[in-house]
Amino acid sequence: MGSQEPAHDRLRHFLIVDADPAARRLMASSLVGLGACQQAGDTDQALAALDRHWPDAVIACLDTGRLASPAIIEAIRLAGFEGPILATSAIGSMTSAVEAMRAGATDMLIKPVAATDLIRRLETHLADQPAAQPVPRRTEAASDRDFERFIGSSPAMAEVYDQIRRIAPSRAPVFVTGESGTGKEVTAQALHDRSGREASRFVALNCGAIPKDLIESEIFGHVKGAFTGATEDRTGAAELADGGTLFLDEICEMDLALQTKLLRFIQTGEVRRVGDTRIRQVDVRFVCATNRDPLADVAAGRFREDLYYRLCVLPIHLPPLRERGEDVLALARAFLARFAEEEGRHFHGFDIAAEKIIQAFPWPGNVRQLQNVMRRLVVMHDGDWVTAPMLPLALAHGSYESATERAAVQPIALTRGTVEPYWVQERRIIEEALAAFDGNLSRAAAALEISPSTIYRKREAWAKDPMLKAG
Repeated sequence: MGSQEPAHDRLRHFLIVDADPAARRLMASSLVGLGACQQAGDTDQALAALDRHWPDAVIACLDTGRLASPAIIEAIRLAGFEGPILATSAIGSMTSAVEAMRAGATDMLIKPVAATDLIRRLETHLADQPAAQPVPRRTEAASDRDFERFIGSSPAMAEVYDQIRRIAPSRAPVFVTGESGTGKEVTAQALHDRSGREASRFVALNCGAIPKDLIESEIFGHVKGAFTGATEDRTGAAELADGGTLFLDEICEMDLALQTKLLRFIQTGEVRRVGDTRIRQVDVRFVCATNRDPLADVAAGRFREDLYYRLCVLPIHLPPLRERGEDVLALARAFLARFAEEEGRHFHGFDIAAEKIIQAFPWPGNVRQLQNVMRRLVVMHDGDWVTAPMLPLALAHGSYESATERAAVQPIALTRGTVEPYWVQERRIIEEALAAFDGNLSRAAAALEISPSTIYRKREAWAKDPMLKAG
């Protein structure tokens, strides 16, 4: 019977893609008996997860957040995944099912998905398929100079890579600091991937994005009836990360009362679900991160000093993008290539003028801001090369602070005679943007970060109202 062992008796690995973290965790908990799960909240995270571990099957939601179409399925197929993809959707129409199948889905399930139905479908599709190898998959396109999911080879990042190599095998907690958008979760994932711990047991929680009255349940779980709305037992992030890594992002946002419970958990490794009497022992490696100064929060009484020193055993500080030199262009090129492939565009790179603008801009939002700019650029434009006029005006002007910050630093002294009506200023800004893009309404709207329909309606109003024509 050894060679005829049924598929469900071997450890399987699944990738769950859903913008709703609660839905991801619920589905992962229902598959505990069948295998281990990686989780992703959007297309980028899903593709990164494929690079880390090739799953046996993918379960992808098509109708929440950014996953509003079968594009996620197409992206996974383009990445080379040939296994089963089970699409889920709350929209049970024939059209949505046909679109999902055309994109490459193997099966379609309507939400809410019953655990028994999900397991039955997976077992059917995996019946004759050998289990995937639990080895992180590296794409051939990955550059030798890059490290894990990072892109760049600047001296500042080379130091970070060296720290990760040295720190990863340790069991000691890691505290990652750095500005927003510098890659703190990427760092946590790299530490986990090189730790030798269970590949699929990386669980991330953003402490600043979860309501204070729910975060304890998110971390420790709860039992049925523990509070209003607790209709069933739920496994918390700590138990899901057992044998792996628990990443607590924006740790300084955590309520002081919960900090006390977290400290005890770190000291003892014991977990008790909300409303439960049973104590569970787990083996978790802690990685925490913040974009604030943790010592300032300790001094202000917002963060427990004993918890800080318990967590900050191995510190890593991530440099801002403006201190990474040529990494800026390397990242821009990588994002351009990725998004051009996703959107079916034909960009090959940047012309000299565009490169100079990108390199000179200080990127206050760091890598996340650069990524968003590249995505917006690819969606709004097409061509062989990115030119300077395609970039948002803010980049061309080299602006660093927000308009509010600039106004605070350089206040404008206004007199009654110099104040213009709001509509006059608004019209001048829109007309200047249109002139900068040779009358191209879509490009002007993208640069101003407003809808093209807004510009269209404004111009119609100016044409119809005699009082506004003279403006």
